[in-house]
Amino acid sequence: MAMTQGAHHIGLTVPSINATRDFFVNVLEFKLVGEKPDYPAYFLSDGTLMLTLWQAADPALATPFDRRNNLGLHHFALKVEGLETLHSLHQTLAAAEGVQIEFAPEPLGAGPTHHMMLSIPGGIRMELIAPGG
Repeated sequence: MAMTQGAHHIGLTVPSINATRDFFVNVLEFKLVGEKPDYPAYFLSDGTLMLTLWQAADPALATPFDRRNNLGLHHFALKVEGLETLHSLHQTLAAAEGVQIEFAPEPLGAGPTHHMMLSIPGGIRMELIAPGG
């Protein structure tokens, strides 16, 4: 048995904290559960996972994310209820400001699970997964 018990939260430094907050709250229906205006930081939750959003001090000088050359986060993945939800989210995300769809929902390997990949506002990669079965 592992010594850990799943993810508690994911912290992301973003170029526009308000745009990223709005994406998670307005598009993915996360709830704002706290904030620290003097940092600044927002704390968001989908009821299972908490996201902490931190404002980059100077976005113009920040190094853009490059999954092939940066150490650390390659992407993060969120589970959705099912394939119908995944397809509905794909349509919503395709029209969302600041979102770049990397690929539409497709099978993950040979099994019944499907997934899609996108970049959220600010350029961080996110995967959405609909478990099959």
